[in-house]
Amino acid sequence: MNTKELEQKAALIRVDSLKATTKASFGHTGSIMSVVEILVALYYGKISIRDVMLYDSENPGWEDQDYLVLSKSNAAPALYSILADLGFFHKSDLKYLSQINSNLQSGPFSKVPGVSATVASHGHGLSIALGLALSLKADRKNNKVFTVMGDKELQEGQVWEAAMAAANYNLSNLVVFVDNNKIQASSSVISGMSIGSIQDKFEGFGWNVIQVLDGHNFESILTAVERAFKSNRKPVCIWAHTVAGKGIDFAEGKVGYQKSVLSESELSEVIPKLNDLA
Repeated sequence: MNTKELEQKAALIRVDSLKATTKASFGHTGSIMSVVEILVALYYGKISIRDVMLYDSENPGWEDQDYLVLSKSNAAPALYSILADLGFFHKSDLKYLSQINSNLQSGPFSKVPGVSATVASHGHGLSIALGLALSLKADRKNNKVFTVMGDKELQEGQVWEAAMAAANYNLSNLVVFVDNNKIQASSSVISGMSIGSIQDKFEGFGWNVIQVLDGHNFESILTAVERAFKSNRKPVCIWAHTVAGKGIDFAEGKVGYQKSVLSESELSEVIPKLNDLA
């Protein structure tokens, strides 16, 4: 897909995600919207040498597939919307998000076709991705492992244990995106507990860090991925500056929408605008 097509796809994923969360009366609108371009770039993007991620929707678990661990678990509706769009399961299943007996739970659930790992709590995803990457390296496999984290997760000590181990084992097959939207559940991240310089921290643990100043710009994201693929003997952190609630004018950067869903009236206002972009 070219940049315009990726932008159109991002608008469609926003529509499907918002419809699902409003129907479910559960979701984190700000958090979901900030990560859309990152996930769309991973699943639909191409760089000069290959598709960003290798997968087969007709054969989930294909031995040569790449892996995504969505550590930022409250953004699962965006991932589900992408997997449904790609045909891993039927799009009508999105109507049952967060319902009892549905596999589409509030966080990534490994019973869903295309989901690599169940992630229930913040801060666990990098450790899971580390294990996958280490196993693949031991088996001399070329599969890539991606994980997408929220900036609030960087307050968790387990993250830094995993970061230290990843560098120790020279896991150049591991690429971490930090979705730096600067907002957590009920406040800004910095007012809760400042995480300081993301670049300095990851570099201090032995990682290559690539900063993306606009985490909603596909050219910037894909350029960063291409650079990450050329990393030698080091894991890579792609530090992407994003906007919570991106794509919804009245929700962008607003703490109040980080941990809430749109009302039916708000949804009816937003959907036509997004459809115009699709």
